[in-house]
Amino acid sequence: MKYNVRVFWEKSAAEIFTDNKYNRVHKWRFDGGAEVMASASPQVVPLPMSDERGVDPEEAFVAALSSCHMLFFLSIAAANKYCIERYEDNAEGVMSKNEHGQMAMTVVTLKPAIIFSGSNIPSFDEIAAVHEQAHEKCYIANSVKTEIKIIQL
Repeated sequence: MKYNVRVFWEKSAAEIFTDNKYNRVHKWRFDGGAEVMASASPQVVPLPMSDERGVDPEEAFVAALSSCHMLFFLSIAAANKYCIERYEDNAEGVMSKNEHGQMAMTVVTLKPAIIFSGSNIPSFDEIAAVHEQAHEKCYIANSVKTEIKIIQL
């Protein structure tokens, strides 16, 4: 399987570029046609050279881990006949120096709040088991070195 994303940036006519004061706003175009405004994080590149309205790579990384985990969690829950009404994750990523002294996303904490309905409501331990299975199956989690924590709310 292959996945394609077009990342596009262009220098404006007024920018010098070599002074390192160029705009970092760019576009991500996904194979299904969705287009997202992206930018360097304002925590990394100061305004106005970045734009806080754009999705930055660090946010996208955290979102990809959270989304992948959620999709597997939903699938496993459905297979176990647990009905989910709502799943909301306020995920958080932490940038710090890794063991090699390089800046990296060292920890991502997923904090999903899930509302179940129906007669088959899973116990705390059953929910934890579904989270564990989802984490083991998540393609993105299996692709990174980042520590991933799941806090069951």
